[in-house]
Amino acid sequence: SPSTPTVTRDPRDFVTTQAWERQILLLTRDHPWDTVMAERCFGQAVAYLITAMETRGQALEIGCGPLVDIAVHGFILDTVNYREFCHRHFDGRFLEHVPEIAFKYDVPVERTAHIIEANGFTVDWPLWDRDAMRCSPCHPGSDCH
Repeated sequence: SPSTPTVTRDPRDFVTTQAWERQILLLTRDHPWDTVMAERCFGQAVAYLITAMETRGQALEIGCGPLVDIAVHGFILDTVNYREFCHRHFDGRFLEHVPEIAFKYDVPVERTAHIIEANGFTVDWPLWDRDAMRCSPCHPGSDCH
């Protein structure tokens, strides 16, 4: 029997062109990144956030490392675009960001990358491998993001 082709999800399909371009400009303005690095990190941030939304309630305790988190935080701070993104992809709800003060030492970063990959996104492994053995500030027992 023929196998079903695997479709890879594109993070660009989840944000408007205007929001994507704006994030790249903000990331290159605020960080010592060129547009290639900004695009890589923002793409992983979107894949992470969509996965967090789609796995909500499963208590997976996912969390990205500090590098991808730069792009996550940049998007959250762009409140108009982030609110619209949440509204469109999270059934009208807002995906809260509630970091824990202390970092957990249970190595969720690498596990998170595998969950994102299982959710159909291409993982940019060098961005995740950099922080693979690090922890994230997700609240224990939470869905986090």
